[in-house]
Amino acid sequence: MTAESVKPRVQWPVPPQDGYTVDDLFTLPDLPPHTELIDGSLVFVSPQRYFHFATIDLLVSGLRRTLPSDLKVAREMTVVLDKRNGPEPDISVVRAEAVTDRRQTHFKAADVLLAIEVVSPDSEARDRDSKPHKYAAAGIPHFWLVEMGGQDDHPVVQVYERGEATGTYALTGIHHDHVKASVPHDIDIDLTAIDAL
Repeated sequence: MTAESVKPRVQWPVPPQDGYTVDDLFTLPDLPPHTELIDGSLVFVSPQRYFHFATIDLLVSGLRRTLPSDLKVAREMTVVLDKRNGPEPDISVVRAEAVTDRRQTHFKAADVLLAIEVVSPDSEARDRDSKPHKYAAAGIPHFWLVEMGGQDDHPVVQVYERGEATGTYALTGIHHDHVKASVPHDIDIDLTAIDAL
């Protein structure tokens, strides 16, 4: 065996005894793109499917079409929920003043009005269970869960709103062909337009 045939091993970071913090998430060198922090653990994402990419594009452009000037849409930006949780929603609608500069890497939960997760095979449990609970606990008022559905594999959008009394999300609608909502702003998105992407 020659030196050229030996492949270098990847050196994964060893977690601290109490897990990672959001400070670690932003300072550890060479983390893969879109690494999330969930309950003090680093979560690496697998390559995305075309459905995931196209659905995010469709929703981002639909949200931006009717966006008031005091809000902005961001895709795949970390949201700091607490010291041990920094997930990266696929899409966030944030207060415009939360966008401070072009080098910014994250938002605070208090600045997010809507978090959207497009379910992928490797993230089903996180997107359906743990992330919605964490977003609601952090006070994010609206959450959408988007899945592939029907015979045509179109996006199906489940819309949730956080109840102030319970601090949890309640389902307010399931949209198969069209999303029309008035919160957090007037929204009108044709989901069948994914066929043109």
